[in-house]
Amino acid sequence: MTATALRSEGAKHWVLVDCAEGTQHRLLRTRLSPVSLRAIFITHLHGDHCYGLPGLLASAGMLGRSEPMTIVGPPPLRGMIECIMQASQLTLPYPIVWVALEDLPHVEVLPDMQVRATALSHRIACYGYSFTEAAVERRLDIGKLRAGGIPSGPAWGEIQQGRDVLLPDGRAVTAGDYLLAPRRPRKLIIAGDNDRPALLAQEAASADLLVHEATYTEEVLRKVGPGPQHSSAAMVARMAQEAGVPNLILTHFSPRYQDRAEERDGALGLNDIEREARAHYTGTLALARDLAGYALARDGSLRALP
Repeated sequence: MTATALRSEGAKHWVLVDCAEGTQHRLLRTRLSPVSLRAIFITHLHGDHCYGLPGLLASAGMLGRSEPMTIVGPPPLRGMIECIMQASQLTLPYPIVWVALEDLPHVEVLPDMQVRATALSHRIACYGYSFTEAAVERRLDIGKLRAGGIPSGPAWGEIQQGRDVLLPDGRAVTAGDYLLAPRRPRKLIIAGDNDRPALLAQEAASADLLVHEATYTEEVLRKVGPGPQHSSAAMVARMAQEAGVPNLILTHFSPRYQDRAEERDGALGLNDIEREARAHYTGTLALARDLAGYALARDGSLRALP
């Protein structure tokens, strides 16, 4: 069951990628509220990724939400939700803003992140979403400011905001001349179900973090066959390694892999998935757990939140 929350540091609003059954109940164990949920991105219309959406929308309304809710997803999603609303006589006290996938490059869905969609390979139309910081803070070049005889004070604050200033002595100062080069914007990818990780290789080459399904190990995938169209841990790990992705979070594990299988002889466990991934990937690796949180630092490093 998949639902991933994403929030910029210090932001009140947050976004959700996929909304499986039980999502709103899990939210009760977090500090996230449907009232401050800005946008929902659905990767595809299989139930374990979207069947929790009608209930979450209804609960947001019952909590008094009034701000518009943006929803992005495959074309049939809107018809599905509107059909459920009509059949159940659900009326929301806030508007839904539907954004088509093809319109993403031309629409500012989020104020703090640029969003792109990449088509994946699954049994139905499925996508991965890339989130990139829309703006990066600039730092003052203190040495250059002092060398230029620009006194500290309000002028420095204006320059840091990127605004040109006129000094009391009549000199015009161009802000860009006194700012250090910006750091690279952080970028992460949250993918839907996908049996061809290479479809994300180009997008992942500039990413700091990839969140991708690893439903099976290679051995089990060979037994199951290609029909379900899911990835193995090895497939994802190899692609992430070749693309140079420094951080990888695996998720969407088959229920045949138990969390503490090492206590039962012969049972498959998440340790098998981790072991297989580590054989092909040398970056920071994590296996997703319910309610686990991670912080992607400004330098691109990933750490688990307590």
